[in-house]
Amino acid sequence: MNKPGSVFSILKEDQPIAGCTISRDLLPDAKGMAIVFSLGAGTDISPETYRQNKLIWVIDGDLTIHTDQKEDVCLTASDVCWTEKNVPTGTETEKGAIYIEFAPGDTESMNLNPVPGEVFKLADLVPYKNGSIVNRDVFSTPGMKLVVMSFDEGTGLSEHAAPGEALLFGLEGEATITYEGVDHVLHAGEEILFAKNGLHAVQANGPFKMALLMCLEPKPLFQK
Repeated sequence: MNKPGSVFSILKEDQPIAGCTISRDLLPDAKGMAIVFSLGAGTDISPETYRQNKLIWVIDGDLTIHTDQKEDVCLTASDVCWTEKNVPTGTETEKGAIYIEFAPGDTESMNLNPVPGEVFKLADLVPYKNGSIVNRDVFSTPGMKLVVMSFDEGTGLSEHAAPGEALLFGLEGEATITYEGVDHVLHAGEEILFAKNGLHAVQANGPFKMALLMCLEPKPLFQK
């Protein structure tokens, strides 16, 4: 498990092992799943059925998503797509793959409804805007939220804390991430973990895009 406040790289730390498939839970305490998979060349994961849509984000390599109801979907590095709920879905790779699978839970109430099989890139979901920060939800459920943000050069977020664990993914450019008073330079292809209530700030060092996965604390049904 990566320590809060340390910059790391899924691409470097989760390299495939020949002939094997590996999985690692990125946020074990989340109310939803965020699992990184490493598949050796020529390996596969058998079809499984889930009651919710899943989001698959390929970090490196090639990945084919297949079902018995639709044509195969072929992904390469930086490609993202939703899978279809209640449909047996499997993955396989020819040359090897590293990817993250998000199972956020209920996606029925989302403003941006998932379109199974449609391939896109997270960085393409938000443009840059002069002097501004632009953000867009990829999914938001009672337990987990994934948002993509763009920062124009010189913009940033002042120090604040999140109510749950958070994982920041660098997509484009670089930024200085201050965590608990310590500065870290985060580049595209690197990640940093924030603990619950960990104080952090973001300052863009030029145009910068990131994805932020947040664990949300479900609100109680009744207040005392």
